[in-house]
Amino acid sequence: MARKDVLGRTGEQLAVDHLIDRGYEIVARNWRCPVGEIDIVARDASTTVIVEVKTRAGLGFGHPLDAITPVKLARLRRLAGAWCAEHEPGGRVRVDAVAVIAGRDGIVIEHVRQVC
Repeated sequence: MARKDVLGRTGEQLAVDHLIDRGYEIVARNWRCPVGEIDIVARDASTTVIVEVKTRAGLGFGHPLDAITPVKLARLRRLAGAWCAEHEPGGRVRVDAVAVIAGRDGIVIEHVRQVC
């Protein structure tokens, strides 16, 4: 497995652990449909949360959240719609982002609610 793939999987697990520690229930991981893939689907009380995770080993290529472009946000909205059409979750739906920086100095996790 490529180093970047290991880093990505590690980042997703750290994001899951972060969400669980804050009381979220994990509903699905790596859910796929023709539109693309949702990294994490979680519940925050009565809200369904679509979570995009971006992981970097450092800031040499910019902050992880810089990779969430307007095109990516549009895809996340379509993915949220596809999830809801298939699962009919009821309640509110929001899209969050979790940035994971796993550098030499330790791990930093930043959770941004409602990115779109």
